[in-house]
Amino acid sequence: MLLILCLSAICYYCYGVYAIIDFCSQPTTTASDFQPPISVLKPICGLDIDTYENFKSFCLQDYPEYEIIFCVRDGNDPCVTVVKQIIADFPNVDISLVISDRIIGTNLKVSNLANAVTQAKHPFLVLADSDISVGSDYLQQVIQPMQQESVGVVTCLYRPVVRGWVAILEAVGIATEYHTGVLVARKLEGMKFALGPTIAIRKTVLEAIGGFTAIADYLADDFQLGYLPTQIGYQVVLSEYIINHAIATESLTDLIQRQTRWNFCTRFSRPGGYLGLIFTQGTAVSLLFLLATGGSIWGLSVLLLTWGTRLILAWVMAVWCLQDPITTKFLWLVPIRDVVSFLLWCYGLVGNTIEWRGRRLKLIPGGKLEII
Repeated sequence: MLLILCLSAICYYCYGVYAIIDFCSQPTTTASDFQPPISVLKPICGLDIDTYENFKSFCLQDYPEYEIIFCVRDGNDPCVTVVKQIIADFPNVDISLVISDRIIGTNLKVSNLANAVTQAKHPFLVLADSDISVGSDYLQQVIQPMQQESVGVVTCLYRPVVRGWVAILEAVGIATEYHTGVLVARKLEGMKFALGPTIAIRKTVLEAIGGFTAIADYLADDFQLGYLPTQIGYQVVLSEYIINHAIATESLTDLIQRQTRWNFCTRFSRPGGYLGLIFTQGTAVSLLFLLATGGSIWGLSVLLLTWGTRLILAWVMAVWCLQDPITTKFLWLVPIRDVVSFLLWCYGLVGNTIEWRGRRLKLIPGGKLEII
């Protein structure tokens, strides 16, 4: 059985390389005459790495008409001061701040977005997390797929920006494991989900799926914002544009809690898919196979083949596709990160409670949240 799992992982790694090359080889076209007005919604809660610089990057867009709506629950949040400074520093950009403690569901980020969208003036929405930074061509590139009426949602991959060794460990996993899974899913079944840091969506599509109220009790709000539009006939497109995403993980506890949230989210949203991840855990499984064969030459050969294929996949994803300087420097951490991922995957098979921004929550079948 361990040998079968190793072989299946090698096949997955090879297919992953194919999926990455397919994504990176798609033609990039920009229609300079397609520039619809955009409302950028930015939910905020606390300070992130380089908060001011992150916000500033959205004010430097080479785009004719857009607005930025910051939304926060607490007027005393330290991020409010930064937003006010941004408003003062960029008087020519249409920026507003919405402070509202109105709650429409368990997911407070979604409540923030619901409070912001009431102020949105434009037909296209871009939901952008507070911990990302972008280039001046971000809006122009992200909105391009919307030229096709059938496209309802656009989302983006991202490069991790980190401080500290724990954050580096998490970044290596995001760049080489998570993004590979996204591109494999895209190739196998098409995009039926979105990625949280950036989601562009037509306002009419958001209204058609029931607005933010429809996803207000889900942990995986980004998954739902991609999945629900596909259920009513719209396409989700993964943009070629890659953003920078700050990873603020400071301790192993933070890493475990964040990864556990993601794992539970996948398990409750797509239980079959979560169990199927065992066929992608080649690094850890080949190590178990080596131990099970008593350190034999056969076992060592399988391990070297598995690890070698895995490292090739990691290089193609992180270095060639994402051009991620962090993972390029710490590519040697991939086997360690894979073993950590395997242990956390095993842990994610049981339990249903998570810690999220100081609250203890319970996941129920389907991926909804309940307050404990």
